[in-house]
This record gives sequence, structure tokens and C-alpha cells, in this order.
Amino acid sequence: MSPDLLMLIGKATLDTLRMVAIAGLIGSLIGLPIGIFLATSGRGELFPAPNVNRIVGLLVNATRSTPFIILVVAIIPFTRLVTGTSIGTKAAIVPLTIATIPFFARLVEAAIRDIDKGLIEAARAMGATPMQIVFKVLLAEARPALTLALTMTLVSLIGYSAMVGAVGGGGLGDLGIRYGYQRFRPDVMLIVVVVLVVLVQLVQSAGDRLARRFDKRSRKT
Repeated sequence: MSPDLLMLIGKATLDTLRMVAIAGLIGSLIGLPIGIFLATSGRGELFPAPNVNRIVGLLVNATRSTPFIILVVAIIPFTRLVTGTSIGTKAAIVPLTIATIPFFARLVEAAIRDIDKGLIEAARAMGATPMQIVFKVLLAEARPALTLALTMTLVSLIGYSAMVGAVGGGGLGDLGIRYGYQRFRPDVMLIVVVVLVVLVQLVQSAGDRLARRFDKRSRKT
């Protein structure tokens, strides 16, 4: 394999990592409060607003049910508005971020709903405010599940980042399509797949290890 091709693979890997890191950071920062709201705004809960809850839930479901490749194409005008272009790594970050928000929000909602209601009632009985319950009870108790949710989100983002290569998004997916598929280079395609598998394994292993560290039950055993 030529040094030029090795450089291309290295650059594509860095582009993929950049897309996943930025989209994961922005998407999780926006998705976290949405997920908390979805879990705590039902009737009789901490921040009761059932009508708004239903509207937000519908928007989240609508975004989640849109196939990613269609989402990428559908929001091209918005991507151009934000980044000034619809191709390349910078442009790919926009649909990746938008896809991350509802995905992570639903995972956060599920993680918070799994917390024992007795803890919330005990905090209320001790005079804790709703915001104190969110930060000192819900988020603290859900740390292992939230860590696994973020891990799952990043793993999904790695897959999505490869998908945007089909529409000129840059990164490993773009390299695999341009060289592996269009130029009939199965060796390049194989390397792209191997690098993607390694990235997923690294992210999953790091996430599992961090979640075990946060899990009180595993620390006691």
C-alpha cells in the first residue's frame, strides 16, 4: 500500500473522529435536557406539562423515525445555511448532530425513568426542590445508564458518519466509497471496515469500563 493511501486513511480516520466528537458533544448537550424534560414533565411529575410533553415527544419521534440518509438530503438547505456548504466533513456534522439529539434524548428519558421512585419521594419529603432532585438524585443515580447511553450514541454516530460518505460527507465512509467501491479497491474497503470496527470496540470498551466505575452495585461486589 502506497504512503499516499496510508495518509488518506489516516486523514479520513481523523475526519471521522472529528465528526463523531463534535456531533456527539453538541447533540448530547442538547439531548440531555430534552430527555430530562420528557422523563419529568408528565402528569403529576416534577415539572408537570403534559401537553408540551406530548408535543416534544412527537417532534422527537418524527426526527427519530426519519431514515438518516433521507434526513441528510432533506436538510441540505439548512446545512448550507449553517456551514456554507453541503459537502465535506464540516457539512456532515450538521445532520449528525440533528440525528443525535432525539436519539440521545430518548435514551436519557429511559435512564431516568428506571430510577426508583422512592428516591424521588424521599428527596421531596426532605424538602428538596425539583431542580435539586434533578441534579442530586436523578442525574447522580442515572450516571451508569447515562454513560452507557452516551456510549451507544457514539457507536451509532460512527455508523452514521460512514453513511454520510455516500453523499460526499468525508471521513472513512467517503474513502471507502471513492476508493473501495468506485475504484474497485477491496483492500481499501477492508481497511476502512477494520478501522471502523476498531473505533467501535474502543468506544464500547471505554464506555463499559466507565459505567462500571459509576455503578455503586459493581463497586460493592
